[in-house]
Amino acid sequence: MQRRNFLRFVGVGGLVVAAGGTGCSLVSGSSAAAPWHHAGSVYKEPVKRALSYAILSPNPHNRQPWLVDVDEAAGTAVLYCQLDRRLPDTDPFDRQILVGLGAFSELLRLAALQDGYAVSADWFPEGLPAERLDARPIARFSFSASQENPDPLFQQVLKRRSTKEPFHVDQPVSLETLASLKAINAATISASAEPDLVVRLRDLAWQGHQIESLTPRTMQESIDLMRIGRDEIEASPDGIDLGGPLMETLSFVGAISREQLADPASSAFAQGMDMYREIHSATPAYAWLTSAGNSRLDQLHAGRDYVRLNLQATALGVAIHPISQTLQEYPEMADLFTAVHATLGVSKPSRIQMLVRVGYQTFTPASPRWPLGTRLIS
Repeated sequence: MQRRNFLRFVGVGGLVVAAGGTGCSLVSGSSAAAPWHHAGSVYKEPVKRALSYAILSPNPHNRQPWLVDVDEAAGTAVLYCQLDRRLPDTDPFDRQILVGLGAFSELLRLAALQDGYAVSADWFPEGLPAERLDARPIARFSFSASQENPDPLFQQVLKRRSTKEPFHVDQPVSLETLASLKAINAATISASAEPDLVVRLRDLAWQGHQIESLTPRTMQESIDLMRIGRDEIEASPDGIDLGGPLMETLSFVGAISREQLADPASSAFAQGMDMYREIHSATPAYAWLTSAGNSRLDQLHAGRDYVRLNLQATALGVAIHPISQTLQEYPEMADLFTAVHATLGVSKPSRIQMLVRVGYQTFTPASPRWPLGTRLIS
């Protein structure tokens, strides 16, 4: 094994700890990847078929917080948040979790439409949550026959990824490509490869990564969600996965552990920080999603727009990587939160809901998923 590759993978833990967005995609050929292969094929009932695609949605730290109560006879599905899958330290108001649930809702709609069903949503049918999400439902979905044409973005659902790698700096993102990304929703999505802005956003994003990594409680929140090696990933196919033969070997010989990854003085932590600095440096463009306000509905709809942006990027052959740190709302991040909004010219009551790196990179494998049966209430 070359020393560079060894050090690169020793540092993977530090890299993914503060990744934000969805979990690192390092597992393949295991039962944890089965939902990607079984989507649309295991269930014949329309509601469950659509749900088998919806569970593939992007979501923060790959927590997969959705729980669904299905009544196929009535053609309904009631969506809840599994409250112990929230991220109270990095997402103290459950905003990011709700963005993920919005993405789930949009994939549900796209999958149902592919089968000839329209989905109407009654958002927060028992009332809006306050500062935190609670046990009340997020949405009640009703399925009905439809003559509407399928959405072409559905064809990208099984290919969609979040690519946490350095992008090819010698391959710029064209203005035409950025315009195609913005066209998904011109009212909410912006994108730029303007050099001065890219440099400023790189710096802010890297500072955000450092703050999240060096704040003990936010660091530990990610450490606790790490799944190291195949056995852990298959036992709990959520969170931040560190999989593959090399990770198995490093774990076996004691070269990587949660304790090392939580220790800023360790070589694993230092290597991870170096890797993530490289990732941020290798960013040719950014896109961001802004809502007119920051209500619970704004957050949900931001998630719907975001997954469509992700699907459109996939269709264009572009990779994207959510970088959420500077948008988080704990005290240590307050100055950067203000700075990134000022840099992008967004002021209250508007709010940036998502910020992503945009560029080109090779294939990324799918991230682990819980089977649909584990996400059904009844």
